[in-house]
Amino acid sequence: MSEFDPERFEDKYVHYFTELQEAYRHAFERMNERYDSTLIHAIDQQVLNESEPFYERGEGGPFAGEFRIDLPPNPYERLDGVVVERERFDAILEEYVDELRAQHRRVFGFEER
Repeated sequence: MSEFDPERFEDKYVHYFTELQEAYRHAFERMNERYDSTLIHAIDQQVLNESEPFYERGEGGPFAGEFRIDLPPNPYERLDGVVVERERFDAILEEYVDELRAQHRRVFGFEER
């Protein structure tokens, strides 16, 4: 893993593609352990495939900021082939995004600092 650099993260798919894949994979595996695999797979393939990770700088160095995940518009309406109540979907999606942000922190070495 290369040292995290907020400037390089702006062009993340060139500089950090492998790390991003790892974070998404680990988040998927963790969520798949907790919830119905059909629903998690649908969220992964129909919502998160169109998401975009960003790094928001904080003060105090490159590890002081936070990752955010921008989701596509109307994530619930994107689901196809899965029946789930809106409230349950929203709660699971929120947990999934939190897990994804935690995996970004782990993969990029924030947790060690």
